[in-house]
Amino acid sequence: MKPDHGATPSDHAALAGRGRTWGAAARLVLRLAALIGMVLLYLAAASLMSLAVVRVGADLLDGIDPFLDPARRPYLGASELARRELAVDVMRQVFLAALVLAVALRRDGAGWRRRLALDRGRPNGLRPRTLLLILLGWPVLHIAWVTATADAFGAAFGAGVRLSPMLSPGSVAAWLTYVVVLAPAAEEVLMRGEAFAAARGFLPPAAAILATAALFALAHVSAWGLARPVSLAPLALMLGWLRWRTGRLWPCIALHGWSNLALVAYVLWP
Repeated sequence: MKPDHGATPSDHAALAGRGRTWGAAARLVLRLAALIGMVLLYLAAASLMSLAVVRVGADLLDGIDPFLDPARRPYLGASELARRELAVDVMRQVFLAALVLAVALRRDGAGWRRRLALDRGRPNGLRPRTLLLILLGWPVLHIAWVTATADAFGAAFGAGVRLSPMLSPGSVAAWLTYVVVLAPAAEEVLMRGEAFAAARGFLPPAAAILATAALFALAHVSAWGLARPVSLAPLALMLGWLRWRTGRLWPCIALHGWSNLALVAYVLWP
């Protein structure tokens, strides 16, 4: 190819600048894709592990061969199926938190607490009074937003919702522990712990908050379509802001769990 003798130094500089811009954009897209893939991998691994453990463990406890042909498996009954479904939900959160912590410990060694914002080395960026006001006032705003979102999407949020009569008192206690403690802790360790730290490696704070909020919301897509992700978007943004502003994970876990408890109480109130 013959050299372009008509090109000026400014033309070459412009071409080089566009090349750098496209290269930076491509790297950003690849890193965002890697972030999404990491979150999906953690969620998929935890789900598969919980399904396998509950299926095999429950079958052995019930005296059933786990590898029995499906056509020959005995009918378990509605109560047993409800208990197994709850067990899968509980174990999913346990495995999710364990996987994130294990990977962080192996990769970062003694620095795993700092990466997941579980250390006390950095000062809390919020006054205790401000943090307390957020924790106390946010559930009211959360319930109002979730209710309004459900109405907008025609989801009939909370209408006729009751706990399954197939659940024993022990199962109800386990379910409440799952909703208020296990799920918030595991999801925050992944989203505002590992995912936020990974996002901050190549994004400014505001973009990291937006990216992790979007991942958190989309991870909750359900049969209602986009109603649930949209309903969780403000909470996800607030959790990300708390993670950045305080530099710690426990306020995120506390707000997440408290919001879940307030929403459950609102839905199940007689």
